[in-house]
Amino acid sequence: MATAEQEHLKIEQLQHAAADDLEVVAGREKENLEGWIPELATEPEVREALEKAFDYRGDVTVTCKDGTTVEGYLYDRRSGTTLADSLFRIIPKAGSGATVKRVTISYADVAALQFSGRDTAAGKTFEAWVKNYWEKKAAGETNIRIEPEALD
Repeated sequence: MATAEQEHLKIEQLQHAAADDLEVVAGREKENLEGWIPELATEPEVREALEKAFDYRGDVTVTCKDGTTVEGYLYDRRSGTTLADSLFRIIPKAGSGATVKRVTISYADVAALQFSGRDTAAGKTFEAWVKNYWEKKAAGETNIRIEPEALD
C-alpha cells in the first residue's frame, strides 16, 4: 500500500513535470483491498482507511462504536478538522424487497471497517480488455464487443 510519503512524492513529481511528460508519468499503484480490515487506532489511520473505502468499488462493512453494523457502498465523505466533524454516507445493501435508506455516519463513530464486498472493477483495465480482444481476434472471432457482467 502506498504510504503518505509516497503519495506526497508522487504529487510533488506531478507539480514539477512538463505537460508532455504527464502523459507517461506512472499512476498510482493499484491496491488489492478486498477482505482487508485496517487498523483504526489513530486519527490518521481512520482517515486513510475511510479515504480508501471511498475509492473502493465494492461494499464495505462498518461497525459503529454502539455495536451497529452497516454493509454497503460508501459513496460520499466530508472531511472536517476533527473526526467528530467528519462524515461519510453509505448506501446499505438492499434486503429482500426492502426500501434502501442512505445512512450518514461520523468518522468518530467508526469502531471497525472491513472491505467486505467484491471489487467490481478488479482486473478490468483497458490493458486487460485489449489483451482479451487480441486473444479473441487471434482465435478468429469477429464482431468482438465489450459485454457487461451480470449483476449479482
